[in-house]
Amino acid sequence: ESATAFGCLMSDMWLGEFDCVSPEVFHSVLGKRYPTFSKKTQQDAQEFLICVLNELHEALKKVRVVVNRRCITNAKASGVSETSIITRLFEGQLSYNITCLECKTTTDRPERFTVLSLPIPSKSRCSLQDCLKCFFQQDTLTWNNQIHCSWCGTKQDAAVKATISKAPQIIIFHLKRFEWQGKQERKLSTDICYPLSSLDLSPYTSPLFRQDAEYSLCAVANHSGFLDDGHYTAFCKHSVTKKWYSFDDAQITKIPNSSVQTDTAYLLFY
Repeated sequence: ESATAFGCLMSDMWLGEFDCVSPEVFHSVLGKRYPTFSKKTQQDAQEFLICVLNELHEALKKVRVVVNRRCITNAKASGVSETSIITRLFEGQLSYNITCLECKTTTDRPERFTVLSLPIPSKSRCSLQDCLKCFFQQDTLTWNNQIHCSWCGTKQDAAVKATISKAPQIIIFHLKRFEWQGKQERKLSTDICYPLSSLDLSPYTSPLFRQDAEYSLCAVANHSGFLDDGHYTAFCKHSVTKKWYSFDDAQITKIPNSSVQTDTAYLLFY
């Protein structure tokens, strides 16, 4: 039902019969599955996005089971993988390189992702590359975060560093503007400079994938206001004309490239 409603929404948007299209039917259908988003209260766009991607993946996925290098339909066999247009477009993979600081034994732990949540290292102004450097910098696991080293046989401090081992066709960055300060959550209004084209991810990717590591911006979800009384808008680049448009409820306007850079950016789609 969700996939059908989403398909109807896409058709209404691209057939061009209306000046603007309300996603109320799709929102209503999704609200049945995720009651949190049926309420008329402030919700988080990143959480909503993940729910939409998960829902569409579940509706459209195809299960492949590989045994002895042949595809079969026995779901009890090993090597099960679930693919969909969602995984083909949005799913990437991180590889966490974990090194025991006692014996120097190194292991790799893969982890799939559809959205990368990036920390914001400054309260005033920084760049998207600064956020990426902060996310991919080496970290040390100590105290309660120690790893159990199979070689040492005990818990040990470890160094961990992530790289992109599989880069998705469309990569989504979530800028972590909301953080806890004591018992209160606050919003960071940092002005983050992000490129419209030629975003180079090669410093953070495995060597095998560095030839395809440049991205161009295709959409931005903006959040203005505060925690409980904010407002979402979007900038989207038309895939054919390459012109940028602003979407603010029922108001759709063409905007120059210079207007795409704002200090309210919350989600970036490359």
